[in-house]
Amino acid sequence: MSHVKDPSLAPQGRLNVEIAEKRMGALLALRERFKKEQPFKGLTIGMALHVTKETAVLVRTLTAGGAKVAITGCNPLSTQDDVAAALAEEQNVLVWAYKGESKEDYYRFLNAVIEAKPDITIDDGCDLVTEIHQKHPHLLSTMIGGCEETTTGIIRLKSMERDGALKTPMIAVNDNKTKHLMDNYYGTGQSTFDGILRSTNLLIAGKTVVVLGYGSCGKGVAMRAKGLGAQVVVTEVDNFAALQATMDGHRVLRMSEAAAIGDLFITVTGNLHVIRWEHMDAMKDGVVIANSGHFDCEIDLKALESKSRRKRRVRHYLDEYLMPSGRVLYVAGEGRLVNLASAEGHPSEVMSLSFMGQALACEYLVKNRGKLPVEVITLPPEIDDFIAGLQLETMGLRIDELTPEQKKYLASWQEGT
Repeated sequence: MSHVKDPSLAPQGRLNVEIAEKRMGALLALRERFKKEQPFKGLTIGMALHVTKETAVLVRTLTAGGAKVAITGCNPLSTQDDVAAALAEEQNVLVWAYKGESKEDYYRFLNAVIEAKPDITIDDGCDLVTEIHQKHPHLLSTMIGGCEETTTGIIRLKSMERDGALKTPMIAVNDNKTKHLMDNYYGTGQSTFDGILRSTNLLIAGKTVVVLGYGSCGKGVAMRAKGLGAQVVVTEVDNFAALQATMDGHRVLRMSEAAAIGDLFITVTGNLHVIRWEHMDAMKDGVVIANSGHFDCEIDLKALESKSRRKRRVRHYLDEYLMPSGRVLYVAGEGRLVNLASAEGHPSEVMSLSFMGQALACEYLVKNRGKLPVEVITLPPEIDDFIAGLQLETMGLRIDELTPEQKKYLASWQEGT
């Protein structure tokens, strides 16, 4: 049986999913093909994703293709309760999710998905796959494989592969250009500020915004901060990323230097404790700290909570900490994914691209069942190109085609200057 916060929220959830579908035309076009071909008939797909209106469109696409879906959230604060209620009413769907899950419920729900004995997994952060490998290894011999949505999850999967712990093929959907160069860049940039603004109503113009990490997500956040009129400082541990940030017009500093001058700090590194007590102790009065990485480990909240004099909730998912010096710091979204804790996550248009990647990755696993190596796999480039082309088509855009002469020229090597 499904477990959601309030089944009576389902009508509003259905309306939100309806609006999302109007903005996800490419995924709907894929759904129509799945309806005809039934690639997932007889299969169960287990999902640990943010339970949002966009995810619901993916769920409907998979069930249209014949799948049974068992889904839970991949972050305690990212579920949209009205959408979860709507999904619980869908045929061939079981859902366990609510916003504000306890740690105990979070893992209980993961195991409820596992008990459905998924043939394929779709993960966002690798918690579902890790749980199966560590506690339910008997299921791995019959699983077809899985898909991973995030940079953080891919890092974990590659660590599993390196350690010889990975026992089933895993597709790195995050490695699609139509994912990490769209979702991470455009989606994270916009939705991060959506969450911060809902929690703080902070004027960004004129502020110094410190972006920790300059991967695809950090680039998107920095771009939006600059567009809103901020002075952007980037901190990095990678030489090339720091060089790129400099060439993009941002100031690059060590965190020990940036801590004293920032007004808003946003973490997007996927790593542990990039904002530590010594940094927070050096920050100005009234600073806002937010995390847009997948896990809530980037800010050392345990140190902040143990060493601050008081904590209180002052606005929508905004906590105020009174420091020993009398200054106050604000943490948005409990240090979890601020775009989903405080807002609604990425816009539907960009998630259409990401979820086409997930749906086609599931189909690729089925078509190549038993033939794929047990490793982290990137989808063939023609699938990525198909996703981009279908999105252009739904946007009413057309591009040029190579002429026969141009194709011959590109395929040759003899013709020079």
